Amino acid sequence: MAKAVRVHGVGGPEVMVYEDVTVGQPGAGEVRLKQDFVGLNYIDTYHRTGLYPNPLPLIPGSEGAGEVISVGAGVTGFKPIGAYASERLIPWHRLIKLPDSISTEMAAGMMLQGMTVEYLVRRTYPVKKGDTVLFQAAAGGVGLIAC
Repeated sequence: MAKAVRVHGVGGPEVMVYEDVTVGQPGAGEVRLKQDFVGLNYIDTYHRTGLYPNPLPLIPGSEGAGEVISVGAGVTGFKPIGAYASERLIPWHRLIKLPDSISTEMAAGMMLQGMTVEYLVRRTYPVKKGDTVLFQAAAGGVGLIAC
């Protein structure tokens, strides 16, 4: 049986419960993913505390990395790889194939921050040579990657 950290009511870390969950078979356009690693991001705490409301119960987390173990109808470019572990269903178009040089551990903790940096310095404001950029804190993932 798969395991997940679920939040049944908003609050501090004490509202997180590690429990068994049932993961069904993937539907059209979904894959079943065995997650090797997950990333912990500030936004996850915002969801848990209710600052950014979500329907409950909630399984927090917006990034992870692992192996596809089954695919639903219409999914191309991914194939199942069998393994025993905690799993989830996810739309196939939200997956990124990792090159051999990037481990699942590394990928689980860098994708959301990396995409945030790309969005900020390429699309929100295209930073160019000669621009001055102030980072208020380079201690988090976004600041570290940007710097």
